[in-house]
Amino acid sequence: MTYIENVFICMASPLLIAALCMGKRRTKFFLFCLAGMGACLLSAYINTFLAALYGADTFGATAEIAPVVEEVMKLLPLLFYLLVFEPRVEQIKIAAVITALSFATFENVCYLIQNGAGHFSFIFFRGIGTGAMHVICGAIVGGGLAYVWRRMWLKIAGTCGLLGAVITFHAIYNLLIAYGGAAQYIAYLLPVLILTAGKSLARRLTP
Repeated sequence: MTYIENVFICMASPLLIAALCMGKRRTKFFLFCLAGMGACLLSAYINTFLAALYGADTFGATAEIAPVVEEVMKLLPLLFYLLVFEPRVEQIKIAAVITALSFATFENVCYLIQNGAGHFSFIFFRGIGTGAMHVICGAIVGGGLAYVWRRMWLKIAGTCGLLGAVITFHAIYNLLIAYGGAAQYIAYLLPVLILTAGKSLARRLTP
């Protein structure tokens, strides 16, 4: 059995200490790290509950339940940040990516504890693929929120649209993973290729 709440305490404790020691200017970084890991912890509980409630098998839980729950949970800290602090555009983007990265990191650590770290090549591809997938989702949500929240009429519809987009992307990734075989490795490589192409395009468009 994986006691993920104990893992969370062990990982969160140093970040909490760092947040208290590094000063107010850097506190947000550590808080969003904690928010991302906390979202992952709560997602695990909610996924398990919903899978049991609806009698979903592993495939159904992975492809249908997890993407919705995880993307909603990652969005909630960002909405709180937007509603309470009214941050600048760049702050929104950074907060979204940090939350997504922390979510992916905690998820990978729990996966390693549960399944072991003996197969380096598989763990390597999974770690990079999952991290890239969550970063892409974070970048989509962060960049999108920075745009739609400057326009009153777009806030609700735009946020729902962004959530739908990242849930769809996440579901496709999980579906390929759950299918196994060659599709699994395609899923691991796909977010990396998208992220690389996006960075390359951004550099070309930057004056």
